Amino acid sequence: MERAEMLAYCLAKPGAWLDQPWEGDEVVKVGGRIFAFLGSAGGKPTVGIKCGPTREVADEWLHRHPDDASVMPYIGRSGWNTLRLDGGIDDEELTEAVDSSYDMVVAKLPKRERPTA
Repeated sequence: MERAEMLAYCLAKPGAWLDQPWEGDEVVKVGGRIFAFLGSAGGKPTVGIKCGPTREVADEWLHRHPDDASVMPYIGRSGWNTLRLDGGIDDEELTEAVDSSYDMVVAKLPKRERPTA
């Protein structure tokens, strides 16, 4: 999957919007919270997403895709992983992972900030 395709997919989610809180970094938010980090680790397109409610659950990605998934720096202990877009993870699995990240983040938003669509 290309980075532009992933960005478009993320932005198509209800209430999603693009932000650049740090110079050169693009994130996609819903409400005021990030559900996807779009990057290029070592020149390879990646997406950083919440892969589980705990580190133990998110570790399943590391076991299934050892060459294409890694723990995100700083927030990895909270279940966030970086997934390569151009590696061995198929597009459907990547989009399902983004859907799951989005759903977990929306569930934690105050009701007044949750998208209605």
